[in-house]
Amino acid sequence: MRESTPFWLPGRHAARRPYLKARGAIAKAVRAWFETSGFTEVETATLQVSPGNETHLHAFGTELIAPGAERQTLYLRTSPEFACKKLLSAGETRIFDFARVFRNRERGSLHHPEFTMLEWYRANEPYETLMDDCAALLAEAARAAGTKEFSFRGKTIDPFAAPKRVTVAEAFARHAGIDLLATMSAGQGDRDALAAAVTKAGVRIADDDTWGDIFSRILAERVDPHLGIGRATVLYEYPLPLAALARPKPGSGDVAERFELYACGVELGNAFGELTDVAEQRARFATAMSEKQRIHGERYPVDEDFMEALAEMPQASGIALGFDRLVMLASGAQHIEQVIWTPLTDVGGR
Repeated sequence: MRESTPFWLPGRHAARRPYLKARGAIAKAVRAWFETSGFTEVETATLQVSPGNETHLHAFGTELIAPGAERQTLYLRTSPEFACKKLLSAGETRIFDFARVFRNRERGSLHHPEFTMLEWYRANEPYETLMDDCAALLAEAARAAGTKEFSFRGKTIDPFAAPKRVTVAEAFARHAGIDLLATMSAGQGDRDALAAAVTKAGVRIADDDTWGDIFSRILAERVDPHLGIGRATVLYEYPLPLAALARPKPGSGDVAERFELYACGVELGNAFGELTDVAEQRARFATAMSEKQRIHGERYPVDEDFMEALAEMPQASGIALGFDRLVMLASGAQHIEQVIWTPLTDVGGR
């Protein structure tokens, strides 16, 4: 249920102000940690030729009108990822960005159309290093907020405890009783095999659900509720069909160097050992946009400038972390609009 009263009413602002003050303290602490760790803060552009090419991300579109009245469709970014990777190609090695990003069709206690994505990248460093970064930043946020516990909807973690590391396959076996890798062959998901497994597990699916749809349903219904309880969880080694922009794990034909960070049952971050194979990335984009067209009736263009830069990009690892969610957990807020200074006022929702 969204916050419906205007943020500028004095009473509501007074109630939100402690969370907003915590936001400032956490941002200051996070910046200091990055600077001490040898990172450079960057500020990437909001307007993009492509907002990203993931099936279920929805962008805000706009139009650039040149002095000669020529028109070009542009988008508000859903992530600073493409721009940050171009900077890696340019020679930057450790960068972070407090990026304001925009996602359509998303609104709720953990979602807002405009929010802050904290992204950071390490050139020539393994993605496991990002797991250590996440542990450090949880502790920094706790110290800045003056708390020893993160909480959300009755679930808590110790932000100073080392996150538990669990592979996706282990989590599916433990919480859903499913041998996930047995439903894959040559890096592809076998839809019928996974459907049979989930039917035995009592998860309802639709006839037109793909392997990826079924995976997401199991993850949401059977796995997610068990993650990030007591201490944070790093869920790693995602199956290749869901690698997105992550490279395959060396020596494996089934999983990718991708992990997600969970705390208090909330997904906080999504990390990749970055894919630099241009042909493979183009093929993945094509598949994702075909799915987007099938499901949502729309598709986004490929940023060809990004594809050219990708060919020059060094091996790297990168992560996107929902900064507003981090502030929520550290401050005890229960709605994302409590930690955003000027949330969108929805007149129709009052």
